[in-house]
Amino acid sequence: MAKIVRFHELGGPEVLCVEDLELGEPGRDEVLISIDAIGLNRGEAAFRGGHYVFKPTLPSFIGGEAVGRVSKLGSEVTEFVVGEEVIFVPLAPPGRCSIYGAEAIVPAFSIFKAPVGLSSVQNASLWMAFGTAGGGLEAAKLVKGQTVIITAGSSAVGLAAIQIAHDLGATVIATTRRSGKAADLRAAGADHVVATEEQDIKSEVARITGDKGVELIFDPIAGPFAETLFECLADHGTLMIYGGMANQPHTFPRQLSIRKNLTMRGYNFLELLKDKSRFAMTMEGIASRVRDGRFHMPVAKVFKLDDVAEAHRYLESNSHVGKIVMQP
Repeated sequence: MAKIVRFHELGGPEVLCVEDLELGEPGRDEVLISIDAIGLNRGEAAFRGGHYVFKPTLPSFIGGEAVGRVSKLGSEVTEFVVGEEVIFVPLAPPGRCSIYGAEAIVPAFSIFKAPVGLSSVQNASLWMAFGTAGGGLEAAKLVKGQTVIITAGSSAVGLAAIQIAHDLGATVIATTRRSGKAADLRAAGADHVVATEEQDIKSEVARITGDKGVELIFDPIAGPFAETLFECLADHGTLMIYGGMANQPHTFPRQLSIRKNLTMRGYNFLELLKDKSRFAMTMEGIASRVRDGRFHMPVAKVFKLDDVAEAHRYLESNSHVGKIVMQP
């Protein structure tokens, strides 16, 4: 029996139940892992509430990012050994694997060898954030000398994107709702910080760029705010949306996009994950920068698995800076 989190109905954090379950044996192409640390992501709160891009089949497991050690191998799995430290990332459909738990049976294709020299909490905090940010900025072809707006800058992906963009030599404008987090964003590498509930983002971007606008906006919020962001783009600029934190529809500003030749596109980093050799190289590049101090992911708080509902309340409060981690 293993301690596992499931939910039997859609709703708030209170629907998350810690249960003792028998997971059975891994299938021929699966691996049983003993989980050491779990990274929390906003998409998991959306999944639990029923407004994610994938709908859960109830009762549902939950979780998409963890680090642990191989306990058992399926009969056809040859690329891992028992006792090896591995990273789980969400190549399997959401809800299929008991990632919020002490153990999980996962498809072998969804795990990667963990980079050496990092703690389990570090490994649980890095890969969704830096993978999403790195893959997205690469797909957007951000280069040295360009200017990028990174919204929700204090989120894990936001902080990763700030650091990657700064490392590339881009000028970074980070946004946050209120100015209390501005120092954290500047410490991560933001050249400018705009508090959107205290400042007018359009006038601030115009001031910073000399009325030119920015080449790229990297945004997980969407909703009505996306239309305001569109007005901050330079000619031929791109608004890349990788989430839906607003959970509201938004209109496409047709006339503005035609006049300025603008692009709005979506992004998820499954494309990067599916290329295992490419993702492994990406992981090592990020890990090397973590080890030498160029990249850092602050861990806002570590919860015990029994406190999963409290962890989700904290996740949705937006009061933290960086990553939230759980441990069994």
